Amino acid sequence: MNVEKYIFMVEGMSCGHCKNAVEKAVSALEGVISAFVDLPNKTLTVESDASKVTLEKIKEVVDDEGFTVVGKQ
Repeated sequence: MNVEKYIFMVEGMSCGHCKNAVEKAVSALEGVISAFVDLPNKTLTVESDASKVTLEKIKEVVDDEGFTVVGKQ
């Protein structure tokens, strides 16, 4: 397993519902080990098996929830 950790900057998240929606959607992806939203910093931290899930797929799921990935730290 090739575990990678990514921190995405996400626009549009402002409440607990936003946090839960993004964490739940990203966590449901095959290969994602953990997903954590830090609302004050507007970041999403993801640990995943890079051989099973792509950065593009993670971004797509965030977009599908109505938010926008604007960068990666």
